[in-house]
Amino acid sequence: MSQTIALVTGGSRGLGKNAALKLAARGVNIILTYNSKQQEALNVVREIELIGVKAVAIQLNVAESAGFSAFAKEVKQQLHDVWQRDSFDYLLNNAGTGLDALFEKTTEEQFDDLMNIHLKGPFFLTQHLLPLIKNGGRILNVSTGLTRFALPGKAAYAAMKGAMEVLTKYQAKELGARGISVNIIAPGAIATDFGGGVVRDNEQVANAIAAQTALGRVGQPDDIGDAIAVLLSDESRWMNAQRIEVSGGMFL
Repeated sequence: MSQTIALVTGGSRGLGKNAALKLAARGVNIILTYNSKQQEALNVVREIELIGVKAVAIQLNVAESAGFSAFAKEVKQQLHDVWQRDSFDYLLNNAGTGLDALFEKTTEEQFDDLMNIHLKGPFFLTQHLLPLIKNGGRILNVSTGLTRFALPGKAAYAAMKGAMEVLTKYQAKELGARGISVNIIAPGAIATDFGGGVVRDNEQVANAIAAQTALGRVGQPDDIGDAIAVLLSDESRWMNAQRIEVSGGMFL
């Protein structure tokens, strides 16, 4: 059995769940995190185990950096107990929430919430997990197509993701001595429950997006999960410090 292990934040639903299942299908063991939906996370663990690899779910709120030290200790314990290892191979910083608020209407509380989840969280969580990431491992951050094109109501969210794109380059530069590559994937509009499920559930929105996408449809979770699995694979080992947009060609 493969001993490759990926840690996926926000793995109980949406793109995180899809990525975890796609990685598992390639023989990768999974540590996934959930914020509040424990049963959904345990259901994903069972799905992964049916594929034939091991998985565990650990609670984590990426907005609360004070809990990262305890989380890292729990990860270390699970690595020892389940895999008899002291490190894992891949980190996918996926957990997040959305916000639809015009720049002039965005509150400081909303801004701080997005910053904690999408910038401060991944920054310091990765820092706490670095001793557990094996030399030669891989980190994949998650951005958005909204850093390339601008849609009203996404200023704060896209600003945090833009910061993550810059951070990705610095992480790649500084972690290269350990052989750790760091890239960032930028999904386009995807039909999930993200943002209240507007792309998935609103036909008018989906049709408008499809009309502005070169491949003529909105993205599906499998489109992103497959791309994540490829980007974290050995075949992508020489790709580093890159922003890879996976949008089907939106707004070209």
